[in-house]
Amino acid sequence: MKLIALQLILWYEALWLVGAAAPLGPTSSLPQSFLLKCLEQMRKVQADSTVLQERLCATHKLCHPEELVLLGHALGIPQPSLSGCSSHALQLTGCLRQLHNGLVLYQGLLQALTGLPPELTPALETLQLDIGDFAINLWREMEELGVAPAVPPTQGAMPAFTSAFQRRAGGVLVASNLQSFLELAYRALRSFAKP
Repeated sequence: MKLIALQLILWYEALWLVGAAAPLGPTSSLPQSFLLKCLEQMRKVQADSTVLQERLCATHKLCHPEELVLLGHALGIPQPSLSGCSSHALQLTGCLRQLHNGLVLYQGLLQALTGLPPELTPALETLQLDIGDFAINLWREMEELGVAPAVPPTQGAMPAFTSAFQRRAGGVLVASNLQSFLELAYRALRSFAKP
């Protein structure tokens, strides 16, 4: 119930940010090859994230992200906005920028998790590499379309995970939040692919 309330608050907060992005251009302005590559990279990152969550669950019994939501707030784990990608305010430029900014944020969050137990290191490293590749490819396409900002985004302040438990719990929350972020981005990108 707390998770649903939190999601509603985040949804309403995202709606207030809608006006900042440029209006939606024609969907044909995104090359089909780029969309297909993005969707494939997104599926890969989702699979990597699922592996990390499952390993944390199996090894450390941290299986319910909703139980860790309050700890996530205490740790200061940020969540990126995708208001420009919502079905009510789908905006090409804003969506691509917010998607890229979100990937940069998740790169920072995953780096902050360094120090997870060794058995989780391969899953964490794979996820970091795949998010990095996705962010680079997205940035290149934004440059080609002429919608990349003059200055690439920075990660900003990241939470400090000071104990092994905080890193493990943070890992579950980051992976769960990443899944939700990618689900919304996936729907938006698929709508850009429609004729």
